[in-house]
Amino acid sequence: MAALGYAGVRKDYGDVTALRDLELEVGEGELLALVGPSGSGKSTALRLAAGLEDVSAGSISIGGRDVTRLPPAKRNVSMVFESYALFPHLSAAENIGFGLRARGLPRRELSGRVLEAATLTGCERLLERKPHQLSGGERQRVALARALARRPDVFLLDEPLSNLDAQLRVDTRAELKRLHQRLGATMVYVTHDQVEALTLGDRVAVLHEGTLQQLDAPDAVYRRPVNRFVARFIGSPSMNLLATEAEGELLHAGPFDIPRPRGLRARRLEAGIRPEHVELAGDGAGTPARVEVVERAGSETLVYLVADGVELVARASPDVRLTVGATMHVGVAARNVYLFDAETGETLASLE
Repeated sequence: MAALGYAGVRKDYGDVTALRDLELEVGEGELLALVGPSGSGKSTALRLAAGLEDVSAGSISIGGRDVTRLPPAKRNVSMVFESYALFPHLSAAENIGFGLRARGLPRRELSGRVLEAATLTGCERLLERKPHQLSGGERQRVALARALARRPDVFLLDEPLSNLDAQLRVDTRAELKRLHQRLGATMVYVTHDQVEALTLGDRVAVLHEGTLQQLDAPDAVYRRPVNRFVARFIGSPSMNLLATEAEGELLHAGPFDIPRPRGLRARRLEAGIRPEHVELAGDGAGTPARVEVVERAGSETLVYLVADGVELVARASPDVRLTVGATMHVGVAARNVYLFDAETGETLASLE
């Protein structure tokens, strides 16, 4: 396995810049989750590493070797696509060993590598079947086995679970995590699903409009976002954002009054409050809020409210019993409030 590095990498498609001056180092044996909305440049970054696209500027290295101008076949990377990309007329075993046959690997070694990869991914009993005889999850295992059989320096996974149903995604995600722990492989996992990014990645890189916003451990990205975009994108439902005004020693953020942090200069502010930090009470302290929508999701209840004309979403216990139109009182602890510059989006303070 080897480290993967991007140094000042830019990718232009005519007048459109898909990736801007990307500086990123994926450590040897690391699983890096590359996450962002559609059009953020995450798949472009993966294709550049694979050699499927040429960089417009900058360089890419694998294991300390500059591979910027090398063709895909000489980079020793394996890529797993969203679409699986299996040959329909070949068996699972033939699909897994296709790249090895093309490289002229001896038959006995090829068979051993195919069986080894199939065993690692749990599809050794499927080797004689054609793709049309396999479920979506089984096809994904075969695609992963094909990547493993090549024994690459770097694995590149481009939204490989997006075609699976919800339960199978959860199961396969856990299998992929276990597989990485067993192999100690260098992996870059591209996804638009923040839950996948947070649960899979040793570190998480957040992209937006071709620019790297934050690179950190999953917990740090969630708890210490560097700007408003990361704070809103990471977390479901999204963080509540409230226009905020300073008055003396207080900040007025919608229905909430928050102590003003020392040294915070007067400027246009926004306060961010995650749904799990909106405190609900039937009566007593807090601002009255009208319940607009209640969503029960088994392990939690999402409550959409309006307080002082401001819309809020709160995450509550599944035991909470609320009805639309009821009046609740909302509050928040100052330690759970984030403050952003309203113009730049930069995080100014977390009162956590």
